[in-house]
Amino acid sequence: MSDLILVLLLVVLLVCLIVTVGGFLLYSGLLCDVIIKTGPPPVKSVTIAYKFREGSYKDCGAAYTESCSIGPQLSTVGVFYDDPKQRPAEKCRYVVGSVLCEGEEKPDEELQKMYEKFGFKVFSLPEVSHAVTTSFPCSTPLSHVLGPYRVYPRLASYIEERKLCAFPTIEICSSDVINYMVPLSRQTDFFVPEMKEEVTTDVKEEDSDEDRGTDITGADSHSDVSSVSGGVPWDSRETSLAASTAASLASSLPLRDVMDANEDIKHRDNSERGSNESMGSGSSFEELDMDQEEQEAGEEREEKGDGEEAEVPEGEDGARAAVELVAEKKEPLGEGEE
Repeated sequence: MSDLILVLLLVVLLVCLIVTVGGFLLYSGLLCDVIIKTGPPPVKSVTIAYKFREGSYKDCGAAYTESCSIGPQLSTVGVFYDDPKQRPAEKCRYVVGSVLCEGEEKPDEELQKMYEKFGFKVFSLPEVSHAVTTSFPCSTPLSHVLGPYRVYPRLASYIEERKLCAFPTIEICSSDVINYMVPLSRQTDFFVPEMKEEVTTDVKEEDSDEDRGTDITGADSHSDVSSVSGGVPWDSRETSLAASTAASLASSLPLRDVMDANEDIKHRDNSERGSNESMGSGSSFEELDMDQEEQEAGEEREEKGDGEEAEVPEGEDGARAAVELVAEKKEPLGEGEE
């Protein structure tokens, strides 16, 4: 009989223990509904005292404990920059610290000096208008353990399904709630100076790796680059030729009309100039004859005059008259010279 009572007592105690543990887990947020949304985050710009760490996120508890020991009344903050699935756990980078003030408020100087004394640095996280946000109740110390297991998988699936560019992940834990936010804009403004240096170093290492890869590949990579670089001028040359050809074709018709008109005018001018030159050449020969033989020049002029009246058109009478006047003017000049 006594054995049966002992067994019943053990069962009752076990049931009570299970109920207590279950109730504690439920109160800590085990079955809390996690609602993820996109919009303005509940936390605006904040000024934090932080320490930069590199390593597994599971080891961040010590930094949280140190931060809370300095300012137990302050909200804690964590900024996690890397995805453990894409970067080795020992190389993940994060920031842990306390929130000194929010918005336009100024931090307490004595408290800030206290944090700086223990090696913390001060940094301001900006305010963003759009972010992926959610919250988790912070009712017990166990909430800090249950929160990541409940929130992060849903955050990752939400961002992946909608193909959002969201990083880094920020946790701000107050006395009753843990706010999670992943900014959709101004992401690099959440990088502390140490993180910016890390990123710069990574970029330089990647560039050096690419340079070494180019050197190792040798002639193959060089030939690829040369073939691509050679194609660009060829394409540009074809474009310039096509443009010049189109311009010449567009302007060929009006230019041809103008050139034909100019050729007609030049042809008429040349024909008139040729007739004038032929008359001028005849008159010059007559002048030479008159200078050599003055007496014979008069008879030749009369004979030529009779012949030219029969053969030369009436339009050349003015030219012959001009030649006779020139000859008469030259005769006295010649006598004066003698």
